Amino acid sequence: MALLGPLVKTALNIHDRFTTTTDHVQAQEKVLKHLLERAKDTSFGLYYGFDSVLKSDDIESAFAKAVPFHDYHKMNEEWWEQMKTGKPDITWPGLPNFLARSSGTTGKKSKTIPVTDEMIDAIKSAGTRQVSALTHFDLPDEVFESEVLALGSSTDLDEKDGFTIGEISGISASNIPEFLDSFYRPGKEISSIEDWDERVQRIAEEAKNWDIGMLSGIPSWLELMLKKVIEYNDLESIHDIWPNLMVYTSGGVAFEPYRSSFEKLFSKKVHVVDTYLASEGFLAAQQRPETDAMQLLTDGGIYFEFVPFEPNFVNQDGSIADGAPVLTLNDVEEEKDYALIISTVAGAWRYLIGDTIKFTDKERAEIKITGRTKFFLNVVGSQLSVLKMETAITELQQKFDTTIKEFTVCAKKIDGDFHHVWYLGTDTNTSEEELADALDQSLKDANKNYSVARSKALKGVQVHKIDPSRFSDWNDHQKKKGGQVKMEKVMDEEKFKEWEDFLAS
Repeated sequence: MALLGPLVKTALNIHDRFTTTTDHVQAQEKVLKHLLERAKDTSFGLYYGFDSVLKSDDIESAFAKAVPFHDYHKMNEEWWEQMKTGKPDITWPGLPNFLARSSGTTGKKSKTIPVTDEMIDAIKSAGTRQVSALTHFDLPDEVFESEVLALGSSTDLDEKDGFTIGEISGISASNIPEFLDSFYRPGKEISSIEDWDERVQRIAEEAKNWDIGMLSGIPSWLELMLKKVIEYNDLESIHDIWPNLMVYTSGGVAFEPYRSSFEKLFSKKVHVVDTYLASEGFLAAQQRPETDAMQLLTDGGIYFEFVPFEPNFVNQDGSIADGAPVLTLNDVEEEKDYALIISTVAGAWRYLIGDTIKFTDKERAEIKITGRTKFFLNVVGSQLSVLKMETAITELQQKFDTTIKEFTVCAKKIDGDFHHVWYLGTDTNTSEEELADALDQSLKDANKNYSVARSKALKGVQVHKIDPSRFSDWNDHQKKKGGQVKMEKVMDEEKFKEWEDFLAS
């Protein structure tokens, strides 16, 4: 019988009631004003006249006119590089203690993004709110006194030039309050192990000593960990060792393509709750069970702007075209794709984070991630977002009763004509030709632009089946294994050749 669980659940319910935001537009106005007030005396704030912006009758419009867009390279080269040499008050007051090393899918070199004390506080607050929102779900009291297993990056952080450097999940885990230590697994000792395989082995060995009620991590790596625990402990399902496991907070990539393979590891219902934690901050989290959309954290130290994600406004390299319209939360429309722009308490300003989103419920500020600005497959006008691709892959799984956990695709020239060449991680017996035809038809039915492209410049679709493990092998080959690493869903021809050469070897 749960004794502590009801008390914890009641406390979380009270916290949820007192921290819930109802007027998201007003919350965003307050966040922007706070950001400008805090940073007005920094080098960035003085250069772009934050004082004058604050005196405007329309601060949001004045801010948009005063400050240009910044991608990582512009922000880093013009501003953050000064901060990284030890100069304070560049884009945010003082100096940050941490730099988050981005392990994303774009770029050949890792990016390092400032993480201020204010951002760490914002991430902690967002995490607490996410846990509080679990009181909206149909969960027994036992879950609220069980332990949480968060599978992120190593908490053994690097020290360089006066900064502590690591991936954001590792930084967050290293800053968990002491009173939560008794609930947090795998604990600081195992979390600090740098080698991914060694860390997972230790988790498998210790699993029998834990009472895990909640899991957190990127689906591809968490699934490998769960399989290792099951194999090492000779189990039928993960619930044989963790009977109270009822919640999985997913993040980093869409969960739906992994659902069928995950369900094979469970013998009980597990609620999947989506989150949106990036190196730049905690942006959104699912707040209610009626939807799998996530609510933007509109009062969490991040100000959001939105550019309609259309060929006229967003360039092929992901940059924003001159003259593109920029919308606030008050102006967006539901079910339209937008490139996301953020300004944060870590000193990122009008920053192109590289993700595209759509609103499913504007009043609640609920969104879904639809893809990446650079991973938008539009070489021949097909206008395919990652979300559309993932939806088609899910339909493929249902049609052929199979599992496709990973995929990548490229618009590749073959004999002078463009073809979409897909690699699917699956062990299905369905032929590659059948898969290609079904995938092609699904995308035609769902996307008018794709259908037009297929009648003109996009001459064909090819599908290659490969062992799902080849995707994690590729990440290992790229020196990107575990934690926050995500597979590239769309590759350009140069990277795709490297991928195909790797498979051939």
